[in-house]
Amino acid sequence: MLVILIVIVVLWLGAYLYMQQPMFGKAATGERLERMKSSPNYKDGKFQNQHNTPALTEGYGYGKVLYEFLFKKKEGRAPVDSIPSLKTDLLNLPPDQDVLVWFGHSSYFMQIDGKGILVDPVFSGNASPLANSNKAFKGTERYKVEDLPNIDYLFISHDHYDHADYETLTQLTSKTKKVICGLGVGAHLEHWGFAATGIIEKDWNEQIELENGFVVYTKTARHFSGRGFSRNGTLWLSFLFQTPTMKIYIGGDSGYDTHFAEIGNQHGPIDLAILENGQYDIKWKYIHMLPPEVLQAGKDLKAKRVLPVHSSKFAMANHAWFEPLQEVTELNKSMHVPLITPMIGEQVNLKDDKQQFKQWWVGIK
Repeated sequence: MLVILIVIVVLWLGAYLYMQQPMFGKAATGERLERMKSSPNYKDGKFQNQHNTPALTEGYGYGKVLYEFLFKKKEGRAPVDSIPSLKTDLLNLPPDQDVLVWFGHSSYFMQIDGKGILVDPVFSGNASPLANSNKAFKGTERYKVEDLPNIDYLFISHDHYDHADYETLTQLTSKTKKVICGLGVGAHLEHWGFAATGIIEKDWNEQIELENGFVVYTKTARHFSGRGFSRNGTLWLSFLFQTPTMKIYIGGDSGYDTHFAEIGNQHGPIDLAILENGQYDIKWKYIHMLPPEVLQAGKDLKAKRVLPVHSSKFAMANHAWFEPLQEVTELNKSMHVPLITPMIGEQVNLKDDKQQFKQWWVGIK
């Protein structure tokens, strides 16, 4: 019994010391914490979703899910071949060109109406606090921070490792003018070197007036947050980003819910909706959308075009790596949502709704 107790103490101490590293971020204190506590979405010491959102679907337990993930891994979770990609010269884009370039998973750069926008950047090659435990697929690491121009607005949807990458963000402090994030996330960012004056930290359903006709409406999402053992100490967001000429929905991570229709009714039609489509499973359907729900969310948002992301770079669920794009494309034959499916690095012309994209994942093992 004594030996078991000693082992438990040593393991606990090791985990505690490991989690003192800066990549784990920092909990909010002082005025920041008081503002969080005053939010109508903060109850019982943590943020809450609008509707009941179990981590797992009824009938599934953590033990069974973990066993399946560790010992019943589905063939094709990660590609054998290298993922194809293109290299767009982001440093020399004509200033009047309105483009989007996807970097795989949920990271992408946009240049719209003369502003540079970056969303959920992860360039470290790993989506986990443990080195080499969730490595990026071969071929997906085409871009680095040095390939990016200066960033006017950096959006962080929530603080999970596959959206808020410590190594990447610490390299962006000198390149970024403003960071827009949810309540509590600013504590991480300040800890990592961002100036407090450059952080815009908001609750759901707030409006941010930026310069030259740019406006951000912070919106809800159905998800969760956390970089350690405790959940929901920071707020997860989606965004309606309105430029002088376009409306773009930045979806972050979210299960399907009524907020898509609410946003569509308030702000639609939306020129482009960027929605998560990947790392899903029926076992956690409340926090990640299944492919049919992605298409329905696009309809709810009254989106003129939908870009499915959150796939093609990391294996964080038990589906085949190509399944999200294959499924959403096949289902769309009956739903008729205007989908765009660029390769990593391929230039999307934001104001060209006739631009065509190949089903680039077909034939890749």
